[in-house]
Amino acid sequence: MDLNLRGRVALVAGSSRGLGRAIAEELAAEGASVALCARREAALAEARESIARASGTRVTALAADLSRPEEARRVVETTIAEHGRVDVLVTNTGGPPPGPFERHDTAAWQAAAQLLLTSAVELIRAALPGMKSRRFGRILNVTSIAVKQPVDNLILSNALRAAVTGMARTLANEVARDGITVNNLMPGYTRTERVDELAQATARAEAVAPAAVVARWEAQIPMGRIGEPRELAALAAFLASDRAAYITGQSIAVDGGWIRGLL
Repeated sequence: MDLNLRGRVALVAGSSRGLGRAIAEELAAEGASVALCARREAALAEARESIARASGTRVTALAADLSRPEEARRVVETTIAEHGRVDVLVTNTGGPPPGPFERHDTAAWQAAAQLLLTSAVELIRAALPGMKSRRFGRILNVTSIAVKQPVDNLILSNALRAAVTGMARTLANEVARDGITVNNLMPGYTRTERVDELAQATARAEAVAPAAVVARWEAQIPMGRIGEPRELAALAAFLASDRAAYITGQSIAVDGGWIRGLL
């Protein structure tokens, strides 16, 4: 299937590793020019070189801390200056610390809000005017299965990713007539550094081996395995394409059947 992404410009946040990198790789493989963004310069430079070499498309890298609103705006402005526009925006960051409600103070809640909600808002705020003027745009927010079925011990992530979902669902209606779609990707347990970190944290708290934690997660998944980043990336590429022009306001899980709800 030709997704007709050649010539499009995508900005993918949190793309030096994990799900963000997989999405950037997939979009570049489909012919899009890609701007990568992450905090760690060395990892970002390696990702840029690897993706550019594999895809043959133009790939740029921008180091930034997206929890700072001015940095999120700078990333979009720099992408526009270097690539001319942003057609596809993927909002994505690492997750906040695990733990129950009483472990997190006011500062932890504020930091989580900046990391998960404010970063998405500011990236979208900066990219939206250009999308509206061209009457085309694809906004994809990487959230989590926790939006539909909260995950124990992840109260910060559960709360703030749900806030992103509410923002995105409302925005989808506001910009639909401008040719812009807004959708959310809900990854389940996927083979990324973040899931490795959660497994290790859970294992320490329960005094068990990380492999035992992963095995328990896999037992909850009808497919019986952890997902691969490329499986989420394939959905992102489709939703970024012209083929998905009539899909908006949706939160779509890539979770091997983990969510038990009907909708």
